Amino acid sequence: MSANVTAVLTIAGSDSSGGAGIQADLRTFAAHGCYGTSVVTALTAQNTTGVQAVHGAPPEFVVQQLRSVLDDIDVRTIKTGMLFTAENVKAITSTLKEHFKSHGGIPLVCDPVCVSTSGHVLLQPDAVNVIIEELIPLSKVITPNQAEAELLLKERSLPCKIASLDDMLVAAQNLVTFGSEAVLLKGGHVLVSTNDLRNVQVPDGTTLNVRPAFLPRENTEILQKDKTTGVTDLIVDVLCQRDVKTITLYPRPRLQSKSTHGTGCTLSAALACALGNGMTVEEATAQATSFTYLGIETASPIGKGYGPLNHLHSVSRLVVQPRTPGYPYPLTHKFIQSTANLWKTYVQHDFVVQLANGTLSRPSFIHFIKQDYLYLKYYARAYALLATKSDDFASISSAAKVMLQIETESSMHISYCAKFDVTLEELETTPESPATTAYGAYLISMGLQGDATNLLMALAACLLGYGEVGLWLKKEAAKPDSWVKWEGNPYLGWMEDYAGKNYQDAVDAGLETIEARAALDPPSPTRYAEWLAIWKRCISLERGFWDMAMNLS
Repeated sequence: MSANVTAVLTIAGSDSSGGAGIQADLRTFAAHGCYGTSVVTALTAQNTTGVQAVHGAPPEFVVQQLRSVLDDIDVRTIKTGMLFTAENVKAITSTLKEHFKSHGGIPLVCDPVCVSTSGHVLLQPDAVNVIIEELIPLSKVITPNQAEAELLLKERSLPCKIASLDDMLVAAQNLVTFGSEAVLLKGGHVLVSTNDLRNVQVPDGTTLNVRPAFLPRENTEILQKDKTTGVTDLIVDVLCQRDVKTITLYPRPRLQSKSTHGTGCTLSAALACALGNGMTVEEATAQATSFTYLGIETASPIGKGYGPLNHLHSVSRLVVQPRTPGYPYPLTHKFIQSTANLWKTYVQHDFVVQLANGTLSRPSFIHFIKQDYLYLKYYARAYALLATKSDDFASISSAAKVMLQIETESSMHISYCAKFDVTLEELETTPESPATTAYGAYLISMGLQGDATNLLMALAACLLGYGEVGLWLKKEAAKPDSWVKWEGNPYLGWMEDYAGKNYQDAVDAGLETIEARAALDPPSPTRYAEWLAIWKRCISLERGFWDMAMNLS
């Protein structure tokens, strides 16, 4: 086999409904660009409602299959799933030891499948001890869930009750003493809150590394679906490596889904692919847990019970992940993540901080408001250009609504100026700052170039950035002993306007327009790079606008 092709072997049972077992494994291998091989240990009659019957394969035939594959194909990684009998486990481990001795070791991922979700026994009781004594010491990683981990620990008379995140950390440390290089303890059946994660007790002598996925990041208040509470219920997987003093946690939002049949098979198969491609255990786990999460999130309902994951969600190799109910703003998430430091210097600019604590100088605020009033004219004209480029009434209406919001915003600026003794005549005759002209001219230039989506991306930084500032300051102000001065702040009206419902409704509408456009015409890598460059340019121009206010330039 070509050195460029990663061959992966699954040793597991067959699922007649196709959602778990070798069927799930082979689809996962294919989705990762790997060549899948298989050894069938048992046939099952099952569907999405449960397992109705199991017919085990004779150990001699399991060994025949295993030798047929290993003698011919350069397998880079092996994963085991349902092994069913102690005889199968003994036959498999004996054959693997023999092969490893003569050909060198192969990374092995052991998913100690014991009981189906519906309660059907998938591993006979006398096989548990054989797995512990024979298979786990051969393994690079074992991937038990809560029930499987409790069963393994109980077999060795170790503390086996796993009811919390703290219990998971202790259990993972105990399990790694069984001989594998690492333990990935899956947390799908353990209830964990954000507070539990924040207050987790780190065992003595270890440090904690937290690698969140699909959770709100800093300065992403506008992207949180529920802007009042955010994510509270989590799933956390725990990775503990032998001879490594750091325990790694992989938290992500808990999904309300019935498309979970074969989740453990999928995760261990994805992990095997990543290890076969040369990733470290920590990086491989990050990739595998994210792949599995999206498989659940993007799945369509199949069957009358707990349906399968969507194993092929990544086959299209989209630059931007598909929109899902739990992840509705993938493009904007990616923009902010790709420019996290630049975005932060915009949202948390000194101008914003001083405005929020009431120490911003009066001349700086007046200079800003006057220039922003002039900038809004450019901004409204750019949206008018966007409307002319739209070919349906929904898009035209969306652009028109933003223009009306800009007109309302300009009236707010007139009111601010009046409070600071700046007349409308003075406001209208104020010379443009170079920063205002540069930004406004860039928007008009983008509008005249003919590409409506590029113009939309150019307009996004202002709309979304001010919305993020408003929500960030509101959130900070609600904290005890906050540095934000809400009451008595001379600039309170400005903060309230951008944190308020009217402006946030405009932000939500803008997000929907941007994401819908990207979903309708998914960008190529070149196209995405073009959008990202526009986004970066406009964030820099926004930051320069606030620099201008601070410097009175």
